[in-house]
Amino acid sequence: MSKTLIIAEAGVNHNGDINLAKQLIDIAAGAGADIVKFQTFKTEKLVSSSARKAEYQVNNMPGDDDNSQFSMLKKLELSPEQHRELMAHCRERDIRFLSTAFDLESLDFLAVLGLEIFKIPSGEITNLPYLRMIGRFGKQVIASTGMATMEDIAAMLEVLVSAGTPKENITILHCNTDYPSPFRDVNLRAMQTIGDTFGVAIGYSDHTPGVEVPIAAVALGATVIEKHFTLDRSLEGPDHLASLEPDELQHMVRAIRHIEVALGDGIKQPTPSEQKNITVARKSIHLAQALPAGHVLTEADLVMKRPGSGISPMQLDAVIGRTLAVHAAVEHLLAWEDLQ
Repeated sequence: MSKTLIIAEAGVNHNGDINLAKQLIDIAAGAGADIVKFQTFKTEKLVSSSARKAEYQVNNMPGDDDNSQFSMLKKLELSPEQHRELMAHCRERDIRFLSTAFDLESLDFLAVLGLEIFKIPSGEITNLPYLRMIGRFGKQVIASTGMATMEDIAAMLEVLVSAGTPKENITILHCNTDYPSPFRDVNLRAMQTIGDTFGVAIGYSDHTPGVEVPIAAVALGATVIEKHFTLDRSLEGPDHLASLEPDELQHMVRAIRHIEVALGDGIKQPTPSEQKNITVARKSIHLAQALPAGHVLTEADLVMKRPGSGISPMQLDAVIGRTLAVHAAVEHLLAWEDLQ
C-alpha cells in the first residue's frame, strides 16, 4: 500500500496571527495530515503597489473596501522569527512544516531554514529566475499547475532539470486556480495525462467545495493531495471561504486513508474476509427429486441450490449421464462418491 502525502494548506488563513497559525498546526496534526503548509513572502517583492485583488479575493472579502493586493498581503506576512516558532510547534506536534515561497529572497530564507521540499505555486511556474533557483537546490519539488498548458509544464520541467533537480524528485499537481473551483472545471483526468506525458509522479491541489474530488484523485493515482483548511470559513480573509473546516479536514484524511487500503494490490482473488461466504453464497448440484440407485441422471433430475459445498454447477456436463450409486432423497446434495 502506497501512502498519499497529505498537505494541509494553512496558507494565509492565520490572518497574520501567530496564535491562530499554531491552532491551524494543531488542527492539521490532529486530523492526521502529513504536512502543514504556510506561505512565505515579502509583499514588496511579490506585488506592485498598483496590483489589484483577484476577483475571488474581492468576493471572499466582502467587508474589505480596499481593493489593493499590497495592503491585503502586507497584513498576512510571517516574520522570520514567526517561521521558526511555527517550525518548533510543528516538531512538538509531530507534523512536518512546509511553506511556499513567492519571491527569491523568501526561497533563499526557506533554504536556510533547511526545508527538504520546495513547493512551487501555480502563479510561479512561468517565473524563470524562480524556477532556476529552486532547480539549483536539487531538493524534492512539488509544483502546482493551475492555469497551465502542457507546454508550460514541459518548459518548467526543462528548467528544473537543467538547473540540477532530477526528474524523479519532481511531483506535478494538477490544479484549477479559482477559489472555490467549479466542479465542471476540475478535469481530474488531466492529472493522469500529465503523468503519462511526462513520466513524473502526480498529485492534485484542490480548491473545490467539500472533499469528494481529492478523494477521487487518490483513486486515480494521486500521490500528493493538497487542500486548504481553516479554523472557521466565516473568518475574514482571501482563502477562508474555499477552505475545509476542522471536521471536514479530518473526514478527508480518514477517507483518503481508507481509499489507500481499498485500492489493494490489483490481483483479483477471494479475500480473507470473503472466504467464509463462498459456500454460503454459491450453489451446488442437488437432486430435483428422489431417485433410486442405478438411475442415469439427466439435466431435468438436477437443480442448482445453495450451499456451495458440493459439486459446482460448472461441472454440470460431467454429471449428466452418470449413474447414481445410491438411493437419494429430493434436494440431496450431490457428491462425486454418489456417482458411478
